Amino acid sequence: MLYRNDKYGNEISQLGYGCMRFTRKGSGIDYEKAEKELMLAVEKGINYYDTAYIYPGSEELLGRVLDENKCREKVYIATKLPQYMMRSMKAIDKTFNEELSRLRTDYVDYYLMHMFTAPQEWEKLKSLGIEKWIEDHKADGSIRNIGFSFHGDSDSFIEILNAYDWDFCQIQYNYLDETSQAGRRGLEAAYEKGIPVIIMEPLRGGKLVNLPSKALEELKDSGSGYSAAELGLRWLWNQPGVTCILSGMNSTEMVEENIRIASDAEVGKFTDKDESLVEDIKRIIKEREKVGCTGCRYCMPCPQGVDIPANFHFYNLMYMEKKSGARHEFLQNMALREEAGFASQCIGCGKCEKHCPQHIPIIEKLKEADKALRPFPYKPAIAIARKVMKRN
Repeated sequence: MLYRNDKYGNEISQLGYGCMRFTRKGSGIDYEKAEKELMLAVEKGINYYDTAYIYPGSEELLGRVLDENKCREKVYIATKLPQYMMRSMKAIDKTFNEELSRLRTDYVDYYLMHMFTAPQEWEKLKSLGIEKWIEDHKADGSIRNIGFSFHGDSDSFIEILNAYDWDFCQIQYNYLDETSQAGRRGLEAAYEKGIPVIIMEPLRGGKLVNLPSKALEELKDSGSGYSAAELGLRWLWNQPGVTCILSGMNSTEMVEENIRIASDAEVGKFTDKDESLVEDIKRIIKEREKVGCTGCRYCMPCPQGVDIPANFHFYNLMYMEKKSGARHEFLQNMALREEAGFASQCIGCGKCEKHCPQHIPIIEKLKEADKALRPFPYKPAIAIARKVMKRN
């Protein structure tokens, strides 16, 4: 196993274990199977284990496995405060203590504010007194490192990144998300500040494994010898700003295979030919695109607050992946922001079209995107969800 350093020089395995996708058995997790997978990972040198309060049964299972196998001190536990559910410091205390109990530990190595999408969410936590709370818990050792996970745009990510002295952060990043969400711009901004970055969804939940047949043929003919998964993982590990990649491994075979790749992948080993292969595969995937948006953001900011690149990104995803999955991601990453940025906010002023290097008919395409992303019953459901969110 190869390791990369955190902010304080501690070694983190460059492959981390994402504890969200354990095999289910009946109404819970298959404990015996998950234990074998986790203990194989510990034995092979994986030392970073990522879970969250809202992952059903995950914290309890991880805590039990580490406790019963007497290996808590060999690993780093990362878990998350569901900040979107918090309304008071009392609720924050209760949640954190419940997590410690579930994990059978008295400290968390890496604690994250879960799923920020906009700077206002951090400001809300600050108004509750979160900064003093973090300071106190770091002082008593119950939290060793503080960070945040993020789903939103790169501007918001960088604003949150600069709003506090974070120890680390976690972003969704892969070769299809290079110009969306925090993106390469966010990754490099964190790297410049010396802030470690943990990568989630490195293969877009398996989407970059189950490639179109044309892309798989291109991969096979390349002579690289890489599987689709290996290509995506090596692309990430070639970037020095990537500290650790999370993989939701749910078989011993997957653990073994990912460890094999992680034990060899280093910055500089990914060749120019490999980079060209990734670009070819991206081109094949994007042949199904509805809008040729590159995410350059020359069209931004929109005077009416429309997040033009994000709308086009999720619209394209509907035709590159499953429509339901793209709509769900749209809901998670855009629709529940404080400032949503819906395409329907467009008034047709045309400012964006004057600056688009791709000469996209943005006004027309925004109408198409909104119709596709928010059909009935999504549109009224989103409206109700936003009203509830604002009321809270």
